[in-house]
Amino acid sequence: MSEPINKKVLLTVLILGCFLSTLNQTLLNVALSNLMEVFSVSATTVQWISTGFMLVNGVLIPITAYLMKRFSTRQLFISSMLFLLIGSILCAVAPNFAILLMGRMIQAIGAGIIMPLLMSVVMFIFPPEKRGSMMGLMGLAIIFAPAIAPTLAGFVIEYYSWRWLFIGIIPFVVIVILLAMKYLINVSETEKVKLDVASVILSTIGFGLILYGFSNAGSHGWDDKVVIMTILVGIVTIAIFCMRQIKSSDPFLNLSVFKNKVFTLTSIINIFVTMMMYADMILLPIYLQNGRGFTAFDAGLLLLPGAIINALMSPVTGKLFDRLGAKPVFIIGLIFIIPSMWVVTDLTESTTFVFLMVRTIFLRIGLSFITMPLNTAGLNALPKTLVTHGTAVNNTVRQIAGAIGTAIVVTVFTAQTTKHAETLLGDTPNATGESIRALASILGSSDAYYFMTILAIIAFVLTLFVPSKAKIKQPS
Repeated sequence: MSEPINKKVLLTVLILGCFLSTLNQTLLNVALSNLMEVFSVSATTVQWISTGFMLVNGVLIPITAYLMKRFSTRQLFISSMLFLLIGSILCAVAPNFAILLMGRMIQAIGAGIIMPLLMSVVMFIFPPEKRGSMMGLMGLAIIFAPAIAPTLAGFVIEYYSWRWLFIGIIPFVVIVILLAMKYLINVSETEKVKLDVASVILSTIGFGLILYGFSNAGSHGWDDKVVIMTILVGIVTIAIFCMRQIKSSDPFLNLSVFKNKVFTLTSIINIFVTMMMYADMILLPIYLQNGRGFTAFDAGLLLLPGAIINALMSPVTGKLFDRLGAKPVFIIGLIFIIPSMWVVTDLTESTTFVFLMVRTIFLRIGLSFITMPLNTAGLNALPKTLVTHGTAVNNTVRQIAGAIGTAIVVTVFTAQTTKHAETLLGDTPNATGESIRALASILGSSDAYYFMTILAIIAFVLTLFVPSKAKIKQPS
């Protein structure tokens, strides 16, 4: 490589792009009910704004290992920003729901490329002993963006128009594209690799069906024929995809990353942590809104301090990871997470807003010790040739774990709420339907948190098997 790398400038441009992509991903979550009125569509239809984004994002991530071999850092980053720009313009002017959805899916193409790209760049340009700190800085953008998105979106929708959520992003994306054109250079060599079309089709169908099945299981129920069929066909397709990768001499997604014990172990811990994180982000607002009658804006405000502290802690925990290694950092994180899950297993109608806010801050401090360090520990254990495959596998695993965690927690919550409602109806026949529904929802939320406490304990047990220096020397 002839050009020297100005790491600060390179990282700044990449992190800005990643921040905009991640912000955009969660920006519309609180706008869904508003969009139902604007476009006169049902709740199931409007949900496609989130589901469609997640599907496109999820099926693209496994393809990033190929894209990073075939195209340069500069080409990929600028393309991902252009997708974000075109999608944002389409959404801003959308005359109907179909155009809005199309714009969201184009945005999702950009988002699917950028996260694995950023992780791989960090792994390529920094030595193992500095990667924790750099991944921590990256975590600042990745965690801070979804943290401020609900509150920001709530404010914009209340005082302006939902279109400003997209109009506001456009100038920032243009600035990042111009900065990338001026400062971004390539950090790895490109190769003329042949695209395995059959693997692309298998991974798209397989991951797409699994994500679709699990994202519908929570609302439609596990006995829904479409849910069962999509998950089963998805699993079979992924099994065929995996067999094809194992037999191939130049696999599309190299599954030999799982031969590395540290990578496999951190990936399994990642599944449990992601399931908990996504489930909490769904469950707490349900409890606040259904059980306690708070608004979406209130729920966003409750989550905000914890998420900001999580983002600010991310560079700190990155440095601790570089100094102490993975195991102590994970254990500290789970010592915060387990009690945070346990204290909300007995929610009542008088649990205070401040108590929940403090509890969420504790949970988020714990997560800051785990989310980015987990990725760093796993990728550090891989040889450089497998890093792009490792990041693609890591991000795919996280997407699927998020969908599964959400589906399971919504199912547990729904089943338990129904059971409590029947019991309450028998015990307090004079109570109003409204109060029974609210109380059953509160009790259902508590039960779902028992399930999440168990996940946290399993994750803790698994961390005990991580080698004490899992910032172990990277193989050459």
